[in-house]
Amino acid sequence: MYSNEFQKLKQSIADIAVEAWRFRRIFVRAMQKLDAGDSTRYLNQFAWFMKKVDSALKEAKLRVINVEGQPFEAGMAVTPLNIDEFSTADMLYVEQMLEPIIMDNESIVKIGTVLLGRVER
Repeated sequence: MYSNEFQKLKQSIADIAVEAWRFRRIFVRAMQKLDAGDSTRYLNQFAWFMKKVDSALKEAKLRVINVEGQPFEAGMAVTPLNIDEFSTADMLYVEQMLEPIIMDNESIVKIGTVLLGRVER
């Protein structure tokens, strides 16, 4: 019973980390529209929030894996949303991580979501 409850707790923390990851991109874009004085204060507050998320991940023995910019390989722990735009002969890379991979010491807790790009030769 305890193990099942612990797994649910880890999954909840992983879900919060994914949402924080997604929100970070939107938040940074919004801050770019403000003047420097206001945006600095809000960015500092957001950095504090992300530090708390990172602390919760560490306490749960979870880690965020970012494969952005890396070559895409079949079997990666990601769901590529635009894979159908490419041929099997294309060399692909992870152009953007929409949701990160979350892992614990033993396994994948959450599969990431990515957009792929073609490696130009």
